[in-house]
Amino acid sequence: MQEIMCENELNTKLFAKNFASKLSKGDVIVLTGDLGAGKTKFVEGVLEYFGLQEEISSPTFTIVNEYHNEKIDIYHFDLYRLKDVYEFENIGGEEYFNRGLCIFEWGELIEDILPNDYIKITFDKGNTDDERKLIIETFGTKYEGITF
Repeated sequence: MQEIMCENELNTKLFAKNFASKLSKGDVIVLTGDLGAGKTKFVEGVLEYFGLQEEISSPTFTIVNEYHNEKIDIYHFDLYRLKDVYEFENIGGEEYFNRGLCIFEWGELIEDILPNDYIKITFDKGNTDDERKLIIETFGTKYEGITF
């Protein structure tokens, strides 16, 4: 487990860009934390790394937004409105796991059906309105020895 302190939204995005440099097709990222904790800002940083910053929009009303370029396909899910894991399965969500890089906001809802290898980042609000502590946990063997 790793802990990263981000002083503001810009730091969160910069960390996410660096984090994204270690990602590739098939990676699954679960983002968890309260509303307004910085999950979407983190996704913005990942998209910036891959040159997709002009494409960002919140998937709150669509469940998933897809971003594509010559480097990678990114699937950004917002599972906040789903009632349970079965609703995710019914929309064919599992089919995305190996198609590209998958990022799940509120991903704790589907942890029971995730692939063995995934990364979970918990966003905790810090001492100020803008400060965030990111707690990074890796599951499976794919990420052993990788420092984010």
